[in-house]
Amino acid sequence: MKPAIEALIDALGEQAVVHGAQVAQRATSYWDASPTQALAVVKPRATDEVSTALEICHRYDQPVVTQGGLTGCVQGAVASSEEVIISLERMNAIESIDPIGGSVTVQAGVTLQALQESAREHDCLFALDLGARGSCTIGGNVATNAGGISVMRYGMMRSQVLGLEAVLADGTVMSSMDEVLKNNAGYDLKHLMIGTEGTLGIVTRAVLRLHPLPRSCNTALAALTSFEAVTQLLTEMQRNLAGTLSAYEVMWNSYYQAATEPGGHPPLLDREYPFYVLLQAEGADHERDAALFERLLEGALETGMIIDAVIPKSEAERRALWDVRENFEAMLAGRTTFLYDVSLPIREMDSYAEAVRQRIVARWPTARCIQFGHIADGNLHLFIQPGSEDADHLASDEAVYSPLLEVGGSVSAEHGIGVEKKAWLARSRSDTELKLMRSLKRAWDPKNLLNPGRVFSL
Repeated sequence: MKPAIEALIDALGEQAVVHGAQVAQRATSYWDASPTQALAVVKPRATDEVSTALEICHRYDQPVVTQGGLTGCVQGAVASSEEVIISLERMNAIESIDPIGGSVTVQAGVTLQALQESAREHDCLFALDLGARGSCTIGGNVATNAGGISVMRYGMMRSQVLGLEAVLADGTVMSSMDEVLKNNAGYDLKHLMIGTEGTLGIVTRAVLRLHPLPRSCNTALAALTSFEAVTQLLTEMQRNLAGTLSAYEVMWNSYYQAATEPGGHPPLLDREYPFYVLLQAEGADHERDAALFERLLEGALETGMIIDAVIPKSEAERRALWDVRENFEAMLAGRTTFLYDVSLPIREMDSYAEAVRQRIVARWPTARCIQFGHIADGNLHLFIQPGSEDADHLASDEAVYSPLLEVGGSVSAEHGIGVEKKAWLARSRSDTELKLMRSLKRAWDPKNLLNPGRVFSL
């Protein structure tokens, strides 16, 4: 046993340090069921134990990898056999909720869904929402600056964070646990942590914004014939719903076909339309909001902007609509799939999506290029399934990223860089930006022990 592991056990106890053959009993990630590889998995119960663990690892020059809910898509939390995992899974307390001030204080291991449900009990809304809500954790959401389905109305995770506590590479605790929205007293250091994927410190606690819980929720799935109609409907809904439009999810026919194939979801609309939009508005007056929502959809049907639509009449029916968009495991099962998360100007999205499709089919004639996304915030997701023994990930990357960069897009909208996208980071950020990133890393983690090799290499 390495001296660092012995020191961790001595300081934190056997129950807090999983090592030896037990490590392999953990799955690598949500996406990869293969056994975890690591020297040990440390499971602290509080910030002081995270501090102790990092101080020991710093003393022994032991690299560490932070893990939350393991739902990340870029392998940023996947450890090597020479790294120690620090898992925040036992730090899962919701410490306090202040409905009057509109804030909640949580530990980093709290799942997004647990926080949403707890906020609801206090007649409040925690606005971040994404399909992995049942597994992803607040610490991971902060570390990756998570986005999801409500960004167009409430912003990214960065917009939800009032205060933050994090432990630096040498065990120093940085506490900026503000509960106020306005604090311009010098540098706002918490923002240097948000979105840095655990490379500058480990987030342990956070103070987050809450909003009043909406009184109405109106949802519809609509079919459209063109991307121009998709953008027209978005503009009309944003203009006429007076800021209550909270989700606008677009599915290309390729996605809807895959989602409703045998073994998937029952089709709620005909499967042959070019585009499908799942939209949702949340407001304050149930009857008035429902009447306005339905009147706007009827007007869009009359003008031909949309050609078919379904409005759920119960919570179960509403959930069935969202299941089509959020639960896509069936279309991935048994197929080699490369996942992408990009952003670009909405005006370029239709031509970009078609350019990628053509490149993929030219390389693999039987491939599936499945496209969908949040769209209103410029975020497009792609599942590339080559359907060939020649499933070359690099060739797929080239097909997706090369036309993206031509239109000023980003290789990561909300999933981060991790390991998978490192080779493309320099195409999305300038030399000056990369030099500043490395300067921050060297200043805050001079031994390069926190998530080394993630985002960029030193």
